[in-house]
Order: sequence, then C-alpha cells, then structure tokens
Amino acid sequence: MLGSEVIAMRTGSEPTTARSPLRMRLWLSLWGTAWALFGLVAFAVNGRPGWAAACGVVLLIAVTDLCVVAYRMRQGSRYQPGREVPPYEPDRGDRRPRGPSG
Repeated sequence: MLGSEVIAMRTGSEPTTARSPLRMRLWLSLWGTAWALFGLVAFAVNGRPGWAAACGVVLLIAVTDLCVVAYRMRQGSRYQPGREVPPYEPDRGDRRPRGPSG
C-alpha cells in the first residue's frame, strides 16, 4: 500500500443510505424504448431495412431491460437471497481474495 493511499472505512450504515439505480434504469429503458420504436417505424416507412433491424434490436434490448427492472422493483428493497446463496465473506482490508481457495 502506498503511503498516500487512503482506504475508506465502512460506517456500517451502508444498507440504510444506499441508493438503488433501478428507478434511473427504468426511465432510461422507457426513453430507449420510445426512441427505438420511433426509429424502427421511421426507417421501415422510408425503406431502410438495415437501420430498421438495428432499431428493432435496440428495442428488444430496451424492453428486456424494462422487464428486468420492473421485476426487481417488485421484489422490494428488503429482498434477501435464499439459503442456497452463501453469505459474503467480510472484507478484512488486506485486499487478499477470499473464497474456497483462499
């Protein structure tokens, strides 16, 4: 570790102060869906099948992301994984990897 490097210590309040990016992803997905749909229709009407296909792919990605975001928002802020997901190893600050091999 360098002498000028500072490691931020955890305060313990992270779960209560954390902000989820899901609402921002929701709005970006809606924005992307609207523009991709507009581009798909505009290029299809003007006889540009390549660009229409590209907009169709972007539309598919945006709608898929929209569905994933809606699903995760429905899970709620208190979602916890089941028993099959092992707990995380706590960070001890020594920057060594933790896990089955370490």
